[in-house]
Amino acid sequence: MEYKHFSHDHPLNLYRVQAGQQFRCHGCQMMCTDSIYACWKCNFFIHEHCGNANRYVKHPSHSFHPLVLVPSPTYCSGSFLCNGCGAPGNAFSYCCPLCEVDLHVHCTYLPPNVNHKAHQHELIINFTTGEQAGNLDQYCKICTKQLSSKNWSYICSRGECDFRVHTYCATSEVKPGLYQDDEPDTQIPAASNPNTSTGACGNQQQKTGLTPEEALAEMMQMQLQMQMAQELAQMMTSYNLSHLAP
Repeated sequence: MEYKHFSHDHPLNLYRVQAGQQFRCHGCQMMCTDSIYACWKCNFFIHEHCGNANRYVKHPSHSFHPLVLVPSPTYCSGSFLCNGCGAPGNAFSYCCPLCEVDLHVHCTYLPPNVNHKAHQHELIINFTTGEQAGNLDQYCKICTKQLSSKNWSYICSRGECDFRVHTYCATSEVKPGLYQDDEPDTQIPAASNPNTSTGACGNQQQKTGLTPEEALAEMMQMQLQMQMAQELAQMMTSYNLSHLAP
């Protein structure tokens, strides 16, 4: 059965990976071990769950705007840092261009709660970063490496346990379809002009509704404008400093 994915020009075929075969997913850059969508002509492969990932999701870690699935990063560098795990990425991501929020596909669909042999109680995902909570960096109770205050973690569901671990140490499970845009065909509130905003994601006066495609195009245009403004400011600062030098 053929399948058409927005990120690739050719139809894809569903294929079950056989023992000993190795394919790397073009969506998440992780190895494929189960079913994949394949374009043998281009050697293009994606996990079944990456291929079926929703184009738009309402994610609890970023309730201000919908996150949009894009096939490649929207930044000039061609890469992004995942707000969930902190690791870089250069392929599929869920992003909010207006707020510069970026998530790996597999981080987007991490399960809300997991069990791990290293701890007797259930672990729940924690989207509140240490920076937001006013905490300093801690150390993962599983790998003992530093647990950045900038990223998500899994913590013990019982408040009396000081048990906190990296998301990727806690689980490799993904739950496709866990978060969705309730009404994907309806309009999405437009992003406001940053000059009238009370903050990057604060209360804003919104325009009339936009379709998801129009919202994405507008947010990407605003991101590009902000990047250009920052580069211009840096150029002007460098020019002024060079003229002040004796």
